[in-house]
Amino acid sequence: MSDPVLALILVIVFFVVVTLASYFKTLERGLWVEARLPLIAGAICGAIIHFARFVPAFVATGILLTIAALYVRLMGRESEPSDGMILGAITGAAASLPLVLLSGERELLRFAECVLAGAVAGYGITFGLTHVRDKVRQAAIDAITAAVAVAGAWLPALLVRTWRISDRQVAIGAASLVPLLIIATVFKQWPSVRAELRHEAALGFIDDEDVRTTAHPLLRLGRAGWHDALAHREFVRMANKIALRKRQQRTRPEEIARLYQLEVIKLRMQMQEMTSIDRRMRAGATGSQPVDVS
Repeated sequence: MSDPVLALILVIVFFVVVTLASYFKTLERGLWVEARLPLIAGAICGAIIHFARFVPAFVATGILLTIAALYVRLMGRESEPSDGMILGAITGAAASLPLVLLSGERELLRFAECVLAGAVAGYGITFGLTHVRDKVRQAAIDAITAAVAVAGAWLPALLVRTWRISDRQVAIGAASLVPLLIIATVFKQWPSVRAELRHEAALGFIDDEDVRTTAHPLLRLGRAGWHDALAHREFVRMANKIALRKRQQRTRPEEIARLYQLEVIKLRMQMQEMTSIDRRMRAGATGSQPVDVS
């Protein structure tokens, strides 16, 4: 199989695997609604990189994908750094398409450079906008992100030259790394989500037995004793949104924190209603007397 064909296959497979990894993280199927802008921005960046002969390709890749990540983040919804990494990697994969189709040389290496630089840029830009309020510090983080993205774009060529790794191995490794990082993020956040949900259980908004099956990255995929598996997954999404908003409240200005608190209250009410409905459905299925949870 020729390198251009393999590169195109890797781009397609990468999009599919990132979609699955994103669903594992969020249990939501709306990734590609949000990814339309990164796809367009990435394709434009790829075309500019192809024709920008006045600077090294890896420098143009890192800087342009950082600018694209900043644009995508400012135009899209607020998200966590790991979500920014997902969209950044999608931007990078989209940027590799013009290079694969037009460059005529080392297409696999171009793919690896764009994916790694895009993932770094998406994570760094989202981290700066999420955790830093001061505009000067945000600009400093953006500049550091651009430098690290340039290094990320340069890394594949360095590995090929220093460790004698083939272009194919580097490309496959880059395509595998981002989905693995997404999944690792879910397990890393598990203790934090569990702690937030334990607090919700202590306040009486969810049942103690729902905490572990809602927070655990694997247990939350199942039914967890609920009558309706789809309802349980919606319950998990709401609970994780509550945990996220409670974490974000601590680092946001007061007016934003108040809006998040209102969202948390609304989600709590919805979760209690879902729990009540599921209890009645389970009681009806077993023929037992429903428990009054009002």
